[in-house]
Amino acid sequence: MEAIRKSLRDSALARWTALAIVAFTMLCGYYITDVMAPLKGLLEQQLTWNSAEYGFFTSAYGWFNVFLLMLILGGIVLDKMGVRFTGVGAASVMVIGAALKFWAVSTHSLDGVVWHILWFDTKAQVLMAALGFAIFGVGVEVAGITVSKIIVKWFKGKEMALAMGMQVSVARLGTALAIGVAAPIAIRMGHVSKPILLGLVLLCIGLITFIIYTFMDKKLDASQLEADTANNEVPEEDKFKVSDIKFIMKNRGWWYLAFLCVLFYSAVFPFLKYASDLMVQKFHVSDSLAGTIPAMLPFGAILLTPLFGGIYDKKGKGATIMIIGSLLLIVVHALYSIPFLDSWIIAVILIIVLGFGFSLVPSAMWPSVPKIIPYKYLGTSFSMIFWVQNWGLMGVPALIGWVLQKYCITGYVMKEGVEVATYNYTIPMMIFTSFGILALVFSLLLKAEDKKRGYGLQLPNIEKVNK
Repeated sequence: MEAIRKSLRDSALARWTALAIVAFTMLCGYYITDVMAPLKGLLEQQLTWNSAEYGFFTSAYGWFNVFLLMLILGGIVLDKMGVRFTGVGAASVMVIGAALKFWAVSTHSLDGVVWHILWFDTKAQVLMAALGFAIFGVGVEVAGITVSKIIVKWFKGKEMALAMGMQVSVARLGTALAIGVAAPIAIRMGHVSKPILLGLVLLCIGLITFIIYTFMDKKLDASQLEADTANNEVPEEDKFKVSDIKFIMKNRGWWYLAFLCVLFYSAVFPFLKYASDLMVQKFHVSDSLAGTIPAMLPFGAILLTPLFGGIYDKKGKGATIMIIGSLLLIVVHALYSIPFLDSWIIAVILIIVLGFGFSLVPSAMWPSVPKIIPYKYLGTSFSMIFWVQNWGLMGVPALIGWVLQKYCITGYVMKEGVEVATYNYTIPMMIFTSFGILALVFSLLLKAEDKKRGYGLQLPNIEKVNK
């Protein structure tokens, strides 16, 4: 009788295996997300891009998610159609977008071609690469909310924050690999498109692994139905209703969490897009090694995010964890903005400290969403948070690229026979610092709202469920 009452999620081996499979798909996605970050200098040398064009390309990640509301639509589809349909669809879109991005960067058919779009001229290669990145951005963001709901499905009442931390860690490994190996691969193989090709192959494998997961998910649903029937329990209705969005938007705690998310990630991921170039321009690191120092950030998060997630599961203090992470963000970016602090040793130390902040906030932020929003709304809720986040992921890289091109050029040097600009990164780092300050404000507001509403953000996850 006891065996009948248990579902597949009660098996530790099953739920952690499911996590490993979907986390690998996200690893592949995050590799493609950040593979161009250490290639900014090579793009200027090999493809004659400038900082504004690089910023334009990087901002494309959020175009469709923000302006066409594809992320919110993805959340609705997720809540209506389930994780299997949505996950396979999102992974397929990632492959299509990455393929277009690779073609644009690798083909010679676009060399020297300039298109007039609306009121401005743009290189055809930049626009097509950006279009591919925009399509990919839809896939990876919808995959992200799908995986988040999968984790809640398997781990609610168990090691949920630890599981989310582990998933983030595996995804960060994709970021670390991209930042660490993209430039050496491009230099060794002679073209910036080669590390993108590697990512495309990985994405195809990631799509296959997610298809494998769908069989586990189907088995979980069957076992959960058996357990509910044996326990005379009625499953909660998970279908989407229009009123769900109204319920979410009326929740002040959700808004604080959403603004904390966009500000925090706007100070981290766009920073990583320019961090390799920062190492070259300010800390005088060679192009081939410039990605090594920023790669320490996600590698640190790989170890620390599950650790802090486990602490949240057992000890609580989720709101406090987010406050501390925001404070570290401010300190690091403020110190990076000081011109005379230009030793590579300082750069390494600051990256390590930023790694702590990069681990603290996500380890507490994502497991806090199910405490604020009921499970039946989670897909739409996550998608709306990701939509708000995408405004930052779209706008901030373009802003930084424009600021660099407009106000930060200090001169020009010759690299392999090509004249490229040199930059002063003081103003961009001050911009990132301001995002950290605003993130701290919203983390404090979130803690106050939790005290008022009793969401339980300061309470342990496991203990809260066991009561």
